[in-house]
Amino acid sequence: MKFVRFLMKNAALANAPKHIEHFAKFSPSPLSMKQFLDFGSTNACEKTSFVFLRQELPVRLANIMKEINLLPDRLVSTPSVQLVQSWYIQSLLDLLEFLDKSPDDHSALGDFTEALVTIRNRHNDVVPTMAQGLIEYKEAFGKDPVTNQNVQYFLDRFYMSRISIRMLINQHTLIFNGTTNPAHPNTIGSIDPQCDVSEVVRDAYESAKMLCDQYYLGSPELEIEEINANTLRQAIRIVYVPSHLYHMLFELFKNAMRATIENYEGSRSLDPIKVMVALGGEDLTIKMSDKGGGVPLRKIERLFSYMYSTAPTPQLNDKHRAPLAGFGYGLPISRLYAQYFQGDLKLYSMEGYGTDAVIYLKALSTDSIEKLPVYNKSAWRHYKVNQEADDWCVPSKEPLDMASLRATK
Repeated sequence: MKFVRFLMKNAALANAPKHIEHFAKFSPSPLSMKQFLDFGSTNACEKTSFVFLRQELPVRLANIMKEINLLPDRLVSTPSVQLVQSWYIQSLLDLLEFLDKSPDDHSALGDFTEALVTIRNRHNDVVPTMAQGLIEYKEAFGKDPVTNQNVQYFLDRFYMSRISIRMLINQHTLIFNGTTNPAHPNTIGSIDPQCDVSEVVRDAYESAKMLCDQYYLGSPELEIEEINANTLRQAIRIVYVPSHLYHMLFELFKNAMRATIENYEGSRSLDPIKVMVALGGEDLTIKMSDKGGGVPLRKIERLFSYMYSTAPTPQLNDKHRAPLAGFGYGLPISRLYAQYFQGDLKLYSMEGYGTDAVIYLKALSTDSIEKLPVYNKSAWRHYKVNQEADDWCVPSKEPLDMASLRATK
């Protein structure tokens, strides 16, 4: 019996490329926050969700799996990237088992939900494992501008796809598992129809403050202000996924606190971190301001680069590293969370003074529509090597040392 299962598994693996080719021909179907909300609150039907997801999830998996193979062969062949690929192939095969099952079969519905949980758990370590793959590649082959550009383009799309897949899985498993979160009884899956933005800001601040106090024995205070241009003196609430917003804010608070502490080293007083939350007709905007010394303009985009930020996770007893730094792709993935529902995350810094981090979200649930990568010829062309010379003069990446230049004359 074990031998039969072994043969069946090998046969399924052998057919995986064919299935990837088939499902990659279809484009993903982006959903709006309002569609998520309406389905979960008034039209929730497990059979409908089952029929949709057993087609949509393979499409989203296959589209991004096609792009993995467009990366440099030496990167794709690293053990960590190979492991990630194996997870995606297995998850696709798991979903294909339900294509021919009837939605009227209650056991099939239960098995499907269990399969989704298994897939979600299998992919829990995708981000650090892919990061490790980049480290393996850089240590073996170094880095070059073309690879940097391709990896940046790919990982933005790869992690955005991952966010969207987890969103679909979470909505199904949370809505149809028959339980509710006692702390948030009104949530629809992972969506809060009345997400209190300032409450999430304070939660993220308290978590970052706990870390900061632990490592630096102190932390900046928080000052928060709300401006509701639509309804004065009313708390700002939007339809959103609190965990996504928390993820963004927690990362920004960690960065702001670390910069403030290190900029005021030896000082007894720390300037507070100021947060402004503003709601208008189209945008919900959160601005976080610190006086942590800022960063030069030339380094801003580097903060969002995966190739620069893939350092090994620091050990807690490593005294030579800033303890709130180096724990992953904080800023680039936080920006993806903002962009996932058509928002954005931007940094505006004044070197020598401080930094403003601004999160833009859509105020209306009808405008909050998934941003999903699609594999097509336009995507394929992004991975092709551009041999043409740049039509602008390209300066050195590091500023010139004018004193040393004068000394050589």
